Amino acid sequence: MSRPPRGLSADEAALWRKVAATVTPLHPQAPTPVPAAPPVAVPEPPAPPKRVRGRVPAPPPPPLPPPVTRPLTRDGLDGSWDRKLASGAIVPDATIDLHGMNLDTAHARLISGIGQGLAMGSRVILLIAGKPRPHGDHDLRGERRGAIRAKLLDWLAHSPHAGRIAAVRPASPRHGGAGAVYIVLRKAR
Repeated sequence: MSRPPRGLSADEAALWRKVAATVTPLHPQAPTPVPAAPPVAVPEPPAPPKRVRGRVPAPPPPPLPPPVTRPLTRDGLDGSWDRKLASGAIVPDATIDLHGMNLDTAHARLISGIGQGLAMGSRVILLIAGKPRPHGDHDLRGERRGAIRAKLLDWLAHSPHAGRIAAVRPASPRHGGAGAVYIVLRKAR
């Protein structure tokens, strides 16, 4: 089924008359008048982007969806896992040591280490990140102490491997105590 022609708006008819006036017909015949259409309210198109030094700026990219954040310190494991981890009965499959690294290096090492652990089929990674920063002004070593540990949960929650992390638990004293955590990975499907 075909649609009936919609006709030309006033602007389109005026433009058509201008174009038709510049054309020389191959076979002259009597001109056919173009009927004027009643004026139709046409919304104005958006203003073109401003040129900056001869270039049109690219349109802004669509906003990215917020990253999926998961509570990495609760849920995710059953009680038997928690008991085994707390007692130190589980031997970690891999260890990532972040001692002596700056924040950028530590973050890169953490992400690559988890990727390697996943590739090897590890279930539990021991992450040695140092003890948390003490509270109060009694820290004589300055503000840098505990910086990696302070960022750790944020790094894990926003990492490309966040969906594969089942839980993060404190390490038992046997594996480093307050200076380390276990990263428990989900089984590969």
